[in-house]
Amino acid sequence: MILPWERPRERDGNGSTVAEPSRAADARLEEAVGLAAAIGLVVVHQVILPLRARQPATLLGSGQVQTLGQAIDEQHVEVAIVDAALSPVQQRNLERAWNCKVIDRTALILDIFGERAATREGTLQVELAHLAYQRSRLVRSWTHLERQRGGFGFLGGPGETQIEADRRLIDERLVRLKKELQQVRRTRGLHRSARKRVPFPVIALVGYTNAGKSTLFNALTGSAVVARDQLFATLDPTMRGLMLPSGRRIILSDTVGFISELPHELVEAFRATLEEVSEADIILHVRDAAHPDSAAQQSDVLGVLAEMERDGTLDPDWRSRVIEVMNKADLMGGVAQVSVRPGAVAVSAITGEGLGTLTEAIDRRIAEGMETAAYDIESSDGARLAWLYQHGEVTERRDDNESVHVTVRLLPADRARFESRA
Repeated sequence: MILPWERPRERDGNGSTVAEPSRAADARLEEAVGLAAAIGLVVVHQVILPLRARQPATLLGSGQVQTLGQAIDEQHVEVAIVDAALSPVQQRNLERAWNCKVIDRTALILDIFGERAATREGTLQVELAHLAYQRSRLVRSWTHLERQRGGFGFLGGPGETQIEADRRLIDERLVRLKKELQQVRRTRGLHRSARKRVPFPVIALVGYTNAGKSTLFNALTGSAVVARDQLFATLDPTMRGLMLPSGRRIILSDTVGFISELPHELVEAFRATLEEVSEADIILHVRDAAHPDSAAQQSDVLGVLAEMERDGTLDPDWRSRVIEVMNKADLMGGVAQVSVRPGAVAVSAITGEGLGTLTEAIDRRIAEGMETAAYDIESSDGARLAWLYQHGEVTERRDDNESVHVTVRLLPADRARFESRA
């Protein structure tokens, strides 16, 4: 059972009601149903409930709780999903009122991530997020926590309650997980350094979950990354090489999708994954052009990227590196039927329409960031000359008896690297 809730309207300083930009209730409900289906739950009842005010004890009003309790009993519902953030007290009270398991949006997304994570990094991140979430719910979750036990030293002092001991164990595990994740980040940093030594521009795919990033990734690179019509089909980042029309080689990176109201625990835990975006030369913001809530999804993705800028993960100029990709044009009758802003590209990852235009746009954006430089290279120094041909665009060459005079266009990082070697 899915229970999306509409945000109450805010009031300005004069007490007047101000409409808050929010998602369409139907689109939010569809997304919640998709999240439930992503972990194999069968939805037998769904309803949209407006909230006049959030009730501290149950979030919902007493009449709503009673009405839903009857529906739960009649349809033998085993799990009720409230598409909102529930406090431990609210979760406990709803479970008592409905006599079934109740989970909120955060727990649902955590369960999906826990089921999908495949790499060592992904499993560490998910466990860290799970423990951070569970720590605040010990009182509600476990029935034996009122007991006390004696002990001494590291086993806990006399009279330590079971809940204190369990919380201490979780804290110790959290410390170990964070240390392991720091090692993962150092390893990822070494990998990025290695890529810079053999520098190819990195292009990161970002976007709302199920916008078609993995399908687009496969269409561009010829890979077979898992791509399903399913929320959070991709959790672990994947990188592949791609040749652009100019002959320039790039690295394309597929990343985890964003979602509205992403649990705070996951934002923190997946920072190592998001670091790939911070290192990207170009960010492809993949949008579902056919989705009725596409504008709200765009706002959510840009909001996460802006938050990364505020905490120093992203450079302030990241917006200049974004190319907007309006995907799923096949659902709208073709690329010509998709309305795009200047600089944006409409594509269909399924049919391949518009992919050539997209690769050309990437080529142009990379070229815009290049600098022109002239060098005199000894004729016998074939290695340096070959390096320029491999990493830049030689626009002019003149040979004489002892040296080769070349004019070449290079990315700023490549130019600095070449000149430092000289």
